[in-house]
Amino acid sequence: MSQSSSLPPAPRRRNQAAPPREDVFAAAMDTVAARGLDGLTMAGLGRRVGMSSGHLLYYFRTKDELLLQTLEWSEGRLGAERGALLSRRGSARERLDGYVDLYVPDGPRDPHWTLWLEVWNRSQNAAEDARARQAAIEWAWHRDLVAILAEGVSRGEFRAVDPDRFATRTRALLDGYSVHVAVGLPGTGRDEVLAQVREFIDETLIPRT
Repeated sequence: MSQSSSLPPAPRRRNQAAPPREDVFAAAMDTVAARGLDGLTMAGLGRRVGMSSGHLLYYFRTKDELLLQTLEWSEGRLGAERGALLSRRGSARERLDGYVDLYVPDGPRDPHWTLWLEVWNRSQNAAEDARARQAAIEWAWHRDLVAILAEGVSRGEFRAVDPDRFATRTRALLDGYSVHVAVGLPGTGRDEVLAQVREFIDETLIPRT
């Protein structure tokens, strides 16, 4: 994802300095965390960053584009955390546990997952470019999980599974559980989900001694 650190120049008819792009995204995420997606309006966001809703629309064109760019920004931050995780010393299992911990929402209305769900909910009517950008987000998570699994298999820490196929199935499990956590489904809190995933890994991936 390549995004400049500041917004493009404002129209000449507006004498308004645009805030850094990251400030807009951070304000959007803070609003989602505090008030949910219903509380995120272009007018309200504009007030938070000192811009009009029309000014925001000049830069982002639509609310859908704002949401997707905010998700890409949030994913970029998570991607940096995954990169640090992959380069960390220790066992592949420790890295896998760290990956799962990073994947699962913190709890109901986790702002990143709330945004992720909304963007995907809107994706049926999205343009091909937007759908490709969403797929790139998913591919980054898949690629990093495959790398962890392949390392564990090569070291003998994990069973001789196909890393790509196992990653696909594991992420389907994580997605299902994560949606339950994000919407606050009773009996599927973060701690319960992490325990369930650890049990799944123990049963399907760790060699029996």
